[in-house]
Amino acid sequence: MSRRGKLVVGEPFFDPRTPVVLDRKTVGDAGRGDMVVASVGRGRARVERRLGPANRVEAVLEGLLYHLGVRSVPERDEEALRETELLPDEPGEPEPGRVDLRELLAFTIDPDDARDFDDALSIQREGDGIRVWVHIADVAAAVPPGSALDRDASDRAFSVYVPGRVEPMLAEALSAGLCSLLPSRDRNCVTVELPLGPGLDPGEAVFYRSMIRSRERLTYSQVEAALTGRTPLSSELGEALELASVVAAELRRRRYRRGSLRVETGEVTFTFDGRGSVERAWVETEPLAHGLVEELMILANEAVAGLLAGRRRDALYRVHERPDPQAVELLLSKLEALEVPTPSFEEHLTPADAARLAAQASVDVARYVGGTKRGEVAFPALVLRALKQARYDPRNLGHSGLASRAYCHFTSPIRRYPDLICHRALLNELGVADDPLPEDLAGSAEWCSGREREATHVERAADAICLAFLLERRLFESGWDASFDGEIVGVIGSGIFVRFAEVFEGYVPVRRLPGDFYELDPLGTAQVGRRSGRRYRLGDSIAVTVESVDRSAGKVNLALCEKIAAR
Repeated sequence: MSRRGKLVVGEPFFDPRTPVVLDRKTVGDAGRGDMVVASVGRGRARVERRLGPANRVEAVLEGLLYHLGVRSVPERDEEALRETELLPDEPGEPEPGRVDLRELLAFTIDPDDARDFDDALSIQREGDGIRVWVHIADVAAAVPPGSALDRDASDRAFSVYVPGRVEPMLAEALSAGLCSLLPSRDRNCVTVELPLGPGLDPGEAVFYRSMIRSRERLTYSQVEAALTGRTPLSSELGEALELASVVAAELRRRRYRRGSLRVETGEVTFTFDGRGSVERAWVETEPLAHGLVEELMILANEAVAGLLAGRRRDALYRVHERPDPQAVELLLSKLEALEVPTPSFEEHLTPADAARLAAQASVDVARYVGGTKRGEVAFPALVLRALKQARYDPRNLGHSGLASRAYCHFTSPIRRYPDLICHRALLNELGVADDPLPEDLAGSAEWCSGREREATHVERAADAICLAFLLERRLFESGWDASFDGEIVGVIGSGIFVRFAEVFEGYVPVRRLPGDFYELDPLGTAQVGRRSGRRYRLGDSIAVTVESVDRSAGKVNLALCEKIAAR
């Protein structure tokens, strides 16, 4: 909000354009410099929400959610809210047919700032083998097909997470209450029970509705500390984590052996100081804790998908088709040009050959990056860009990235609508429910895939804004002439992108590269000087200074602060 003479106006924040005149009667306690949500129609715009001062990151993140259509006014369908009010606070005693597992040790493992808990684990030795239980929130029991709650969830398709906040797919009473596997609370679940033999070979999975009571809400950092011996847990819980870690390590070894990709990228995590500023950002890497959860969730997802696909049942599968041979050939050419060891190949690759080579390239890149510390961000990203994008499909087309014959998303029905569809498909197959699936499964798959891409765009935009706020704060404290060591992570015709100080990313226009005129090489891996032949290559180290920070766009402009050796 600002003033133009006697008028109170709204200056569009994310897309600078003509200001709108605001209706004074709707301004309320909002003042100059505040970010507000306004509805624009005929006449003066109406202020619907005051979000707070526009120099506070929390207000900007809220504004971004409205700007990109994640939140709206009103925020949720009124009929869905009325249905939510009729739901009980707690599930009550188990109904007939629901297995009572409340005495079984169960625990959740999630990020420190998680607000909803879809999944819990149980594990114990059984003779020479091990038995694993993966418990998933029974959202299908609370959200009937065709209800207003279901329509609202289907329209949203995903929860959207931005630093410090979430726009949930389900109303908060469900996502953070009745369906969330909170500690010491009875919760309805769908359980996948998986026996593992003496060699940890999976036996036949069993599926059923259950009721559990989570004993502990663990965080990734707590589990990482426990598994590395820094923080002991209770004897029973510590033993369960150790056992789960052994199982997960073996599952991962087998997954890699069968041809799964080895591309691991951490997520940027933020903390806030409570005064409207980002306090810290880092790439979260807790490999033991993340790997433990990931492998057991993959195991459960494959078990459900294997059952449904084996019986040719309707469902939504998570598919990742084999890469195009031409894309993999180009990947290998790029890696070779960047002096990264690559597998040899013959001409006329089949899609199966391409998938095998992509998996081997991911191994070679991981080994090279781990040994040289060069291209830590750029080279794994090259592998990912050579692959097709994972998506949803009513056909079981397999998952190339996981080298899985059948895969679905089943383990997060609180935050992903495709998981809820798979729950209904499984429960129908078990004969314990008769919930109709969407009539147009292909349309649902396309809709969910599109909504997933939109959610990813929002989350990346929010991360970029938070990083811009943090960088500006650091520069204010240390001085704008500070230099940073970085890595070239992107090369396009007009310039290069640099990751610096571990989490920040900025752009150097080609016109700012010194001493020559530069153009993109044929493979798109380097800017090359026309006269000197000097190269600015993907993965190369480089030192930069910050020229400007655009907080509202989350963009950073850089300049080189020293020459790098010609290559």
